[in-house]
Amino acid sequence: MKSPLDPPGRLLLGPGPSPVDPSVLDALAKPVLGHMDPEFVAIMDQTSDRLRSVFRTRNPLTFPVSGTGSAGMEASMINVLEPGDSIVIGVNGVFGARMADAAGRAGAKVTLVEAPWGEPIDPEALGSAVRSVNPKAVALVHAETSTGAQSPVDLVRREIGPAPLLIVDSVTSLAGIALEVDKWGIDVCFSGTQKCLSVPPGLAPITFSPRAAQAIADRTTPVQSWYLDVSMLRKYWEEGDGGRTYHHTAPVSMVYALWEGLRLVLEEGLEDRWARHQEVGEFLQQELTDLGFKLYAKAGCRLPQLTSVTLPKGVDDNLRGRLLNDFDIEIGGGLGEGAGKVWRIGLMGFGAKRANAIRLVQSIRALVS
Repeated sequence: MKSPLDPPGRLLLGPGPSPVDPSVLDALAKPVLGHMDPEFVAIMDQTSDRLRSVFRTRNPLTFPVSGTGSAGMEASMINVLEPGDSIVIGVNGVFGARMADAAGRAGAKVTLVEAPWGEPIDPEALGSAVRSVNPKAVALVHAETSTGAQSPVDLVRREIGPAPLLIVDSVTSLAGIALEVDKWGIDVCFSGTQKCLSVPPGLAPITFSPRAAQAIADRTTPVQSWYLDVSMLRKYWEEGDGGRTYHHTAPVSMVYALWEGLRLVLEEGLEDRWARHQEVGEFLQQELTDLGFKLYAKAGCRLPQLTSVTLPKGVDDNLRGRLLNDFDIEIGGGLGEGAGKVWRIGLMGFGAKRANAIRLVQSIRALVS
């Protein structure tokens, strides 16, 4: 039997996962502790503290869900919503639609506020919907991974008023662009490790405001999922009089990796990290425009960490396969209405470097010349 495992080295410039810093890979190889070991509990507490810093929140209930970003999305919906509750959801791409699907499966009455793909959700439209249906919650995607468009979450609370819980998908935005959970009045915010945090996929950082946590405590029906029930998860991630309560076996090595990834984010500084993503993203977008690609997301809402482009005449979507096979570079194709017509290119976290953008552009030029 062939050994050891030997996957090829790829430059990951797709919509995720992103390249992983060697020190994060080293953390994955550290000795495994028991998930109730006091030493590991201390690492859990440090990880939650660092997540609070990166989310820009003081919320006590802040921890990584054991699962990818989609688990964080589902945990947000099924814990806050009970059958019959009303929610307004902004949809301008695949992942807003997924939130709407999850809310519907939780038995909620879903009102959609839609925007064209590649454009932001209009906060005023959310406010108008709130005044119409008086929902328990409002939800939207901060950085829509399917289109490369950013919605102005910072303006949403002002438009929807103080009453609805505000739920935000920050899977592609956390540590890549400005995100201020407390300042912007966000009640539930979830993310994923594999984007701008540059940690392998497997955990979903999440934070609940005190009033969101109270809404969960006040439920009259049980949460649909035992595994994602925050009323039980918080007993594992928060220390009470009786110490930690066993819920599930935490993915110990992944928590190590997140601990290290967050250390690197905070060592660099959030503002400096946001600026790095902005600089290299703008550089790539200019280079691709010069090659004849057209930027897909609307001007004024384009993400720097995830660039979406429509293909110029003579460039076939199959070239992505040649980039992978000939140059060991992975980029993403379009989803939904962008399938076969759009490329999605990520310069996220450890991968947000001008050298990576140059390598990609040179490789594309070699294929289309």
